[in-house]
Amino acid sequence: MTEAPKGSPQLQAEVLMQALPHMLRYDEAIIVVKYGGHAMGDEHVARSFARDMVLLEQSGVNPVVVHGGGPQIGAMLKKLGIKSEFAAGLRITDKATVEIVEMVLAGSINKQIVGYINSEGGRAIGLCGKDGGMVTATKVTHTIDPASHQEVPIDLGFVGEPSKVDTTVLDQVLGRELIPVLAPVCQGADGETYNVNADTFAGAIAGALKAKRLLFLTDVPGVLDKNKQLIKELTFAQIRALIADGTITGGMIPKVETCMYAIEQGVEGVVILDGQTPHAVLLELLTDHGAGTLITR
Repeated sequence: MTEAPKGSPQLQAEVLMQALPHMLRYDEAIIVVKYGGHAMGDEHVARSFARDMVLLEQSGVNPVVVHGGGPQIGAMLKKLGIKSEFAAGLRITDKATVEIVEMVLAGSINKQIVGYINSEGGRAIGLCGKDGGMVTATKVTHTIDPASHQEVPIDLGFVGEPSKVDTTVLDQVLGRELIPVLAPVCQGADGETYNVNADTFAGAIAGALKAKRLLFLTDVPGVLDKNKQLIKELTFAQIRALIADGTITGGMIPKVETCMYAIEQGVEGVVILDGQTPHAVLLELLTDHGAGTLITR
């Protein structure tokens, strides 16, 4: 059989036929996508991501977008002359800072993503953890010391972690041709506003929704072995072994731990992939090859 020339209608049809089994597999499934702060800085990449979300929704998938915004928060604090202080790699968030965090995350970034999705023909709705009591947070009081790997007490101000997820609002939105875009700003039982790590927030949301997949769009291809080659699939036992032998290090450790947490909450599988690869989400979900590291129990 002769191979169809690149760009021909025949090739386009063949691509669609190859995608069909994957479309059926994810039909009506919930896919949570964590969209990182660095990937959002490039308008071309952002519009490409928005098109991918619209295509998924039109294909019968229910995408939920969770976004961060660390670089954008840092830039706004600098513009306003508010000095950022960090402890154990985490931003200390006082009363003045948390107001800026909410303004940037639940305001400008959230509505920018909503706007991109809408301009590509979708119908996005911007929400944050506060809306409808979606995510209740508790103040972070402990962290893992990177040197000793031991838990140590810490005071980061208004930095929280999810303690309860109520999916009432999302249950009303999903399946109605709407794409929810969520900012990780939450309220505590004490009435205070908390900045929650976007990865942890995404894991909690995906678990509560019993999502089929949680995709973490990062700036690396996935989990790499000692030869810097992509590891296609990992189990919990393999992850623990790779952390122990020093293959998984640095910022990838909390990332894979969040993946395991999400699976324990009820997510079927979690993928770490490079958000700067064009159409990474579609490559992962709708092709035989995948695009990152799939983590399952």
